[in-house]
Amino acid sequence: MEKKLAFLGPRGTFTEEAARSLTQDQPISLVPYPSIIDVLNAVSNKEVAFGVVPMENSIEGTVNSTLDWLIHEVDLPIMAELALPITQNLLVAKREQPLPLSAITKVLSHPQAIAQSHNFLRENLPHAQIEYVNSTALAAKTVSEHPEEPWAAVGTRLNVEIYPLEFAREQIQDYSNNYTRFVLVGQEPLALPASAREKTTILVTLPEDFPGALYQVLAAFAWRKVNLSRIESRPTKKALGSYYFVIDIEQKMDDVLLPGAFAEIEAIGCQVRQLGTYPFYKLFTIKRA
Repeated sequence: MEKKLAFLGPRGTFTEEAARSLTQDQPISLVPYPSIIDVLNAVSNKEVAFGVVPMENSIEGTVNSTLDWLIHEVDLPIMAELALPITQNLLVAKREQPLPLSAITKVLSHPQAIAQSHNFLRENLPHAQIEYVNSTALAAKTVSEHPEEPWAAVGTRLNVEIYPLEFAREQIQDYSNNYTRFVLVGQEPLALPASAREKTTILVTLPEDFPGALYQVLAAFAWRKVNLSRIESRPTKKALGSYYFVIDIEQKMDDVLLPGAFAEIEAIGCQVRQLGTYPFYKLFTIKRA
């Protein structure tokens, strides 16, 4: 029986690109869901076997709804992570004659996509009205459904495969090093390709009556020479100034180093929860000339 994977939709989003990359050659059908919360709940409720959601963008930062829902609402292990290059493109409806940039009157897209292409739009389309919509895919769909209008969408290359669109300009993002981290979550085993990098993510809750506890937590990894690639605080939602710390460790769970570090951390009254130990993949993009 073919398994299902939920992704943040609609069709044509960067999350779908990530889901395709993570599950290529697997007998898995991709199902779009309208929100990150819907994706995670669908996996938690076993409507689908797996889910893919964005975790962090190199320009815009952490996707708080993903992190908070994984911490507070569901108990789903992270199974894999993919860093996907985000290349924004200016898309227009297919026509007999190409639509010049000077004729475009409106540009539709998600606010983040517009922000990531701000310089291009300001320099090349200063006359065009900017209209924000819920996703780049919705922008592409809207433009494709109104071919008589001189509109454009900012979105993914995938949209050209799905809708009757063509490129007015490719790779219009302001920064070439624009990546989004996506995570695969699920409660069933999945065969994944080998990766040169492995990560472990943990959630640490500090004791309220132990000054310097965060220093002690970091020291437990430092003297063992375990590299931490990310540490971020998130509210516990219990009291003002009360935080969890989400820590990414640059190695998979082992039998000695990490259990020893966790035991040392717990000995000072901290709570440690593993969010996953998993392979990390990174795709690359060609820089715009």
